Amino acid sequence: MRGVRLDADYVLSRNWESLFHPRVAPALGVDLDLLDAHTARMRQLGYRAGGASRSALTWALARLALWRGDPDTTTVSHDELLEFGELIRGYCRRPDAGFIRASLVHGARSGQDPQVLADQFGKACRARLHTLHVLLFNIDQVAAPPRRDLRRDDLWREQLVPPGTAPGLAAPIERWLALRLHSSDRAGSVRQARDAFRYLLRWLATTCPEVTSLDQLTREHLETYLGWLHDYLNPRSGQPLAVQTRYTYLSPLLQFFRETSDWGWDGVPARRLLSRSDLPKLPVRLPRYIPRDQLDPLMAAVEQLPDPYQRTALLLLRWSGARRGEIARLTLDCLDAYPDGHPRLRIPVGKTYTERSVPLHPEAANALRELIAHVRGTETVAWQDHTAEATVQFVFVRRGQPLGRHFLFTDPLATACKQVGLIDSRGRATVTAHRFRHTVGTQLAEGGARIQTIMAILGHSNAQMSAYYSKVSDPVVKEQYEQIIAAGGRVAGPAAEAVLTNRLDAETVYWLKTNYLKTELELGHCLRLPQEGPCECDLYLRCTKFFTTSDYIPRLRARLAVEQQLVQDAVERGWAREVERHGTVLDRLRDLLTKLGGLDEQTD
Repeated sequence: MRGVRLDADYVLSRNWESLFHPRVAPALGVDLDLLDAHTARMRQLGYRAGGASRSALTWALARLALWRGDPDTTTVSHDELLEFGELIRGYCRRPDAGFIRASLVHGARSGQDPQVLADQFGKACRARLHTLHVLLFNIDQVAAPPRRDLRRDDLWREQLVPPGTAPGLAAPIERWLALRLHSSDRAGSVRQARDAFRYLLRWLATTCPEVTSLDQLTREHLETYLGWLHDYLNPRSGQPLAVQTRYTYLSPLLQFFRETSDWGWDGVPARRLLSRSDLPKLPVRLPRYIPRDQLDPLMAAVEQLPDPYQRTALLLLRWSGARRGEIARLTLDCLDAYPDGHPRLRIPVGKTYTERSVPLHPEAANALRELIAHVRGTETVAWQDHTAEATVQFVFVRRGQPLGRHFLFTDPLATACKQVGLIDSRGRATVTAHRFRHTVGTQLAEGGARIQTIMAILGHSNAQMSAYYSKVSDPVVKEQYEQIIAAGGRVAGPAAEAVLTNRLDAETVYWLKTNYLKTELELGHCLRLPQEGPCECDLYLRCTKFFTTSDYIPRLRARLAVEQQLVQDAVERGWAREVERHGTVLDRLRDLLTKLGGLDEQTD
């Protein structure tokens, strides 16, 4: 067999497992002892002890040996695994799909569509090749980590613009995207930017074919494109693009035109064609925490999950406030303790490119400690953490490779939600994994935690993000509500109706929460925003921002008495205009006291 390479199609079309028969293998130079060692290593990595893992190995090794013309499997390289994976795809794309025998596909039915059969066969073959890749990576035979489809993750970078794009359009865009890839931008962000340019380039090709260079673009072109994007219907759903989607498609364009014009690039517009005002206004929503009556039964269901990886992942999600990607990338040295012995979790570099340590609930710490001990026993090799730019050993690794977020979070959470009835009319879970993070932030705000504490635990880069949780449950606002409204107190003034019916805009509410106690006047409070300027003398009594409560009845009565004296004095002096002015204030004070229930015959 050595030195004789066989065609891949011929190798894939036949059964070659007999190559590893004890009476055949020695004559062909196949090392059965090495196969036994490989099988034992796979069991250590977490594969089942049955014959499935050994069968996957023999399938892949036999066909690679025949295709390579070399029975020595210790020389199989990563490039050969990639190439053979592409040959499997080509084999299954052959027009004569009926060549694949149903007996070669597990679970195939007689009379099944030939193309479906070919797809199932190709998927099974690539899965076996992937299993071999996992093994070779964990025994340090190949340096590149295994991927499910055995293709490079950065394959999309080879085509940054649609085929056939004019060079004058493509060159500056490709140059700018390449620069972003070389910076600290994540590949996912650059890929979103690429998709944003694709929308623009396809629109130009259809609507403005005469534009062959970016420096031909004008503000009028971009205004027309903004209108088209606003009215564009998604062909899959038949609905207009969501506001967030349009923002995602326009934001990279704004950055591109701003930076390239500032840098003085050739072939691009000399001035910025877009501004921040062109971006859709995104609604600011409050974090959606999980209410206590839903959280408690949900966590009880989570604790009953049979898979330790899924159970631990959701417990960490509940108690740490970390993001899903941060939990999935925890390393074996992530757990330690404070000086008093309370568990502490080190969360890896994530969205904000900073590590952080947070306190951890003992229940989650115990589950994590057991999982770390189990993973250490598998002796998996280190993986490259591209976000942290370091070689690390992950906690959530099974069968020699990191577990995906769908397995760790989405699947078990859907199971737990169905168990406790947290599903919608279509049977989908109503609780998402990210809501656990919002729940931690809300509970911190409810407990009176400082903004700096919320920032440190959730890993926020600015205080505004953490302040959103104070909007959900602000202890000061709750206290004022209980003192004034919930306790039966009355309110009066032009702004009272807006307060009672919750018709204050978001900006006013935020300013009120942070400045209410600072704006106390003689007879109440003022809700004027800073940009509106201060109240002028007695004008606040007629101002729509004025707000007072029952607590101010004594002051209002005293002021009423003063105004009555001033009116009497003005009458005696014959000052008609002063009588009118003080009379107006007097009527306003009587109206406020009437609404507050503080006007009696004596004060009147």
